[in-house]
Amino acid sequence: MRLMDQSVLSDSLSEEVHPLEYMKSTRRSSVLTNGQSSPVLAEQNHVDWKFLMLVGLLAMLGLVMVFSASISLSERIMNDATYFGRNQAVFLMLGIAAATVAWKVPLELWERAGPILLGVGFFLLLIVLIPGVGKNVNGAQRWISIGISVQPSEIFKLAVVIYLAGYFVRRGDQIRTQVSAFLLPLGVVALAGFLLLQEPDFGATVVIASTVAAMMFIAGVKLRYFILVGVSCIPLVIALIFMSPYRRTRLFSFVNPWDDPFATDFQLTQALIAIGRGSWGGVGLGNSVQKMAYLPEPHTDFVFSVLAEEAGLIGVTIVIALFALIVSRCFRIARDAERVGHLFSAHLVTGIAFWFGFQAFINMGANMGVLPTKGITLPLFSYGGSSMIMVCAACGLVMRVSRETSMQTALDLKHAVESRRDSMQGYVSGR
Repeated sequence: MRLMDQSVLSDSLSEEVHPLEYMKSTRRSSVLTNGQSSPVLAEQNHVDWKFLMLVGLLAMLGLVMVFSASISLSERIMNDATYFGRNQAVFLMLGIAAATVAWKVPLELWERAGPILLGVGFFLLLIVLIPGVGKNVNGAQRWISIGISVQPSEIFKLAVVIYLAGYFVRRGDQIRTQVSAFLLPLGVVALAGFLLLQEPDFGATVVIASTVAAMMFIAGVKLRYFILVGVSCIPLVIALIFMSPYRRTRLFSFVNPWDDPFATDFQLTQALIAIGRGSWGGVGLGNSVQKMAYLPEPHTDFVFSVLAEEAGLIGVTIVIALFALIVSRCFRIARDAERVGHLFSAHLVTGIAFWFGFQAFINMGANMGVLPTKGITLPLFSYGGSSMIMVCAACGLVMRVSRETSMQTALDLKHAVESRRDSMQGYVSGR
């Protein structure tokens, strides 16, 4: 919220000031410093409406598409055409509650809780691997069943961003100059990656590693460190791919999806068919053919393909634009937070922005055949309780950062106006 051009506050006091102009100035400053009109009080319940509208619109479009994409599957599995859609509506309401809590809690508490949240995240990644605790679905043990299914990797994504945002504040100088400070974030990624690959969940590993790397780069880690780590990791990545049959199959399917379209390449070819059928304007909401038992997981990993089929290039462009605007808004909020000295807030929102951006890019790329197929959700869009709740909580944190940044800006402005008023009073008295 732009309350006043702050350049006005730094005008030279050495110029001649007419008493009438001084009286007008003091009347204006009283509005900024006294009573219920104080900018600090006004900003205590600040809501970033631009960010909220973008997130809300994307979430509502996602809810509509989950209802549409899951009709056939819901009818076939649950004998209820709206089963998955109704569940997604419940997940969205729980996500709104989580976002509200995140918006209400001061960021100082989140910063202090960072190590605890990271420990909880690692604990969940560990216990999901225990037989009988973790739930195996399609050969992957990624969920903990406690009446409802919880996916630890989604919780860990937010936890690691919160922890590293605080770590970069505490070790900001060292991470730019000392290798030891650079190694701890790498250790966190390495341990998390090891646990995730046991599930296996290669997609979440890529998202977390990319997000942490981007946060480290923004924090000031030297480029040569990244090059050294990147070169040393190439043999490890190649080994991970060729040691796992399913990863190797997915890689070769991505390279040539039409060599075996009815077996190993079935997912990607059906997704490409759906996108091709959509053309410019789509076949119409609810009229997708590919979701009728052709496209696997049409409401989760491949809901973007159903969107492309039903809404066409126009619908796809709108959704991509919404993601771009959300990420752009996050970076602007992070910049404003850094300008008022809230470094934890700046690192936190930057990490959330990279997390959203990378995950959306990977999901869309896998749907379009640009990237190998990965089992990760499209944030705020795909079906899934853990993903929806954690992403909404992250959005609540972004709004909290915007709120505290606005309050700090108003407070700085108040102090500047009071200082100028006192200076002008002294100047007039001296005359």
